[in-house]
Amino acid sequence: MKIDLSARAYTVPTDFPEADGTLAWTSTTIVIVRAGADGVDGLGWTYGPAATASVVMEMLAPVVADLDPGDVPAAWSAMARGIRNAGRPGIAGLALSAADNALWDLKARRCELPLARLLGAARGAVPVYGSGGFTSYDAERQHRQLAHWAHELGIPRVKIKIGESWGRREDRDLERMTAARRTIGDGTELFVDANGAYQRKQAVRLARRAADLDVRWFEEPVSSDDLRGLGLVRDLVPADVAAGEYGYDLVYFERMAPYVDCLQVDVTRCGGISEFLRAAAVAAAHGLQVSGHCAPHQHLAVAAAVPNLRHLEWFHDHARIESMLFEGTASPEGGEVPIDRATPGNGLTLKEEDAARWRTA
Repeated sequence: MKIDLSARAYTVPTDFPEADGTLAWTSTTIVIVRAGADGVDGLGWTYGPAATASVVMEMLAPVVADLDPGDVPAAWSAMARGIRNAGRPGIAGLALSAADNALWDLKARRCELPLARLLGAARGAVPVYGSGGFTSYDAERQHRQLAHWAHELGIPRVKIKIGESWGRREDRDLERMTAARRTIGDGTELFVDANGAYQRKQAVRLARRAADLDVRWFEEPVSSDDLRGLGLVRDLVPADVAAGEYGYDLVYFERMAPYVDCLQVDVTRCGGISEFLRAAAVAAAHGLQVSGHCAPHQHLAVAAAVPNLRHLEWFHDHARIESMLFEGTASPEGGEVPIDRATPGNGLTLKEEDAARWRTA
């Protein structure tokens, strides 16, 4: 019995130009890994450069080929060793994450179990928040998106991007935050994400100017690399300060935990499902909850398994791509997604013909 790892990249245009405080984009690349053994295939994925697929094929596939497909921890360890000289953070970490996710899905399908049942569940449904509100949106587009989440789907928490132009347009940030509160009303929680665009005191001043908007979540008010800055903002604003989406290893989360109110963990970056579970344990040791970052359908099973989960980001860009490329996607209606207790694996099937038009590697 051999494990066969393969990977393909697909680049999908956005439905409208997207931007946050520090980056703009018009397309997104998803790298999908297929793990096969015994005539069964598992699927895992990440979002990043198409070159990630080459790392899977050239550096990861050979080191797991002769391992037992049921021994996912052994495969994870072999892959982590295999990318040592390539550098764990970055593309190699994306490849490791997607491959680990695929191997867990493979194991669940070989056992004819839903992935959520294989991992075990701490909850029957995963709470989510609507995420988008890009700085590139005009007032009407932002209003329509937030109204859809809050009023049509009944999601009780939504997030917009702020920090436009590296924090140089504070007045527009405040206008958009005010408009967002007007759209969603008082019964929906308002989250904001600056993507590290502000300076320390600037972030504090902005939060104070927005005090009447009752912002509950302030994501990356300053750079994630500025741990003392994160801690300063956390101690001076009423909103919970969150960061962690760029974490590729446990040491990253251990260093950051003392400076935030909630650790974000991305299963498509941190090292996959195997490492997500360990990162959640690191957070728990610091008395913190974790929040799943983006890639909503890749997170659902492991998010359900984590006792100290706060919520999962239902990111517009990724949710749209996953619904385009996979059969079996879920709806965030009501603000939580019930876990799948019936379909083997992660419950998704790649739409091969639909995906083919977007393939880039």
